[in-house]
Amino acid sequence: MAKTKPEADLDQPDEQLDRAIEELRGVLHEEEQRPDPAFRATSGANSSVIMNIPVDVQIILGSTEMPVSDLMALQKGSTVALNRRIGEPVDVVVNGRKIARGEITVLESDPSRFGIRLTEIIAGTKGA
Repeated sequence: MAKTKPEADLDQPDEQLDRAIEELRGVLHEEEQRPDPAFRATSGANSSVIMNIPVDVQIILGSTEMPVSDLMALQKGSTVALNRRIGEPVDVVVNGRKIARGEITVLESDPSRFGIRLTEIIAGTKGA
């Protein structure tokens, strides 16, 4: 059975994710605009369910390519050079999609830990 154009478009994971996010934003925006207080109370519970869905967040410091032989030669104490330099922005990736860039910073509340200060939001672009 041949696919129609809308079905073919949904075959792309990025397009599926974009469409789902936009639909979710639209629903949440519509719920916020409703004047009925009883409806707002129940819809608030629904949006809190959505807001509590866990997502995988990764901070990508850099990457490298190497032959399998070099990979197999790695041992404790080995150093792997990455494709980024100190001070360059790092990528913030959520569920496999780059959504922002930022800089590494030391947490004020706990100087033994570091975090990311967002410097650029990559909204509405296709994945990296």
